[in-house]
Amino acid sequence: MTLPGRMHQADLEALDAARTLLVTQAAALRDVAHRLDIGFARAVALLAGRRGKVVVSGVGKSGLVGRKIAATLTSTGTPAFFLHPVEALHGDAGLVEAGDAALVLSKSGAGDELAGLLPLFARLDVPIVAITEHADSPLARAAQAVIAFGPLDEAGAVPGAPTTSALVSMALGDALAAALARARGFAAEDFNFLHPGGVLGRRASMRVSDLMHRPPDLPLVRDGDTIHAALLAIMAGRLGLVCVTDQDGRLCGILTDGDLKRILLARGGENVLGLSVAEVMNRAPRTIEPEALVAAAVRRMEDNEPGPITALLVVDGAGRPAGVLHLHDCIRLGVR
Repeated sequence: MTLPGRMHQADLEALDAARTLLVTQAAALRDVAHRLDIGFARAVALLAGRRGKVVVSGVGKSGLVGRKIAATLTSTGTPAFFLHPVEALHGDAGLVEAGDAALVLSKSGAGDELAGLLPLFARLDVPIVAITEHADSPLARAAQAVIAFGPLDEAGAVPGAPTTSALVSMALGDALAAALARARGFAAEDFNFLHPGGVLGRRASMRVSDLMHRPPDLPLVRDGDTIHAALLAIMAGRLGLVCVTDQDGRLCGILTDGDLKRILLARGGENVLGLSVAEVMNRAPRTIEPEALVAAAVRRMEDNEPGPITALLVVDGAGRPAGVLHLHDCIRLGVR
């Protein structure tokens, strides 16, 4: 055993080998950074434009790196999971859904496992982003976006052992995750929502549509209905509000139990319950899209001006109410 402060020849040789490897890998990362081109930007645009998950795949050391990248993507606002190429051909391809995209890692960009996996993605209409050394490999030719890091020497005393290539692939995956978080507007506050209690995985990928109250539990009235009808809907829905729609079914306002209390106090003995909802409703309700992250929805409720609110109305692409997301449900889930 070597005592502290006493360096033997073997110690010096070990330190020298370690420093040489690290310096070599650092130089490789700098070279790859300088070689990044439009392929990286296309990869970010492709993944950011898909509404589903990122299916990460790879074999051997690339597979191990892929598992780490999938975890990093998920924890930074891009839902992802790892799919082994062999297991994909034996039933696990059923995990892949419409709207997903694939991120495939392979230094060579070739191999029997990939030969079976790539046609599977094509058959499922899942676009591929490739991280590979060779821009002219079978993987690169099958991909819609290619991040080719180019030729590099593996650092270390064992020729061919995937050291530098594994490090470069992992760093490129981290760069992708960071760029996607920026493209999706995933901020530090969102990361904190997901992490204070180790809340990762399913909770990180949970969308508003997964947690919202939807029909038949969605309280609805028409703008021509009376406040009496709105009060009954609020009581039945037990969410403290009712969504107001126009004659075409599009969202045009909101009425909360707090609004009703203020109206009753302001109008005194007037026959308030006979008034139409359109006369008193809030015509600028706070809304969110079904595909938004729950963490982002919580941040929107807490950062609301002029003050925090406890619910968001969920609207579809046609402007119709699809659900209500309540802060209490998010708190029970642990997303804060």
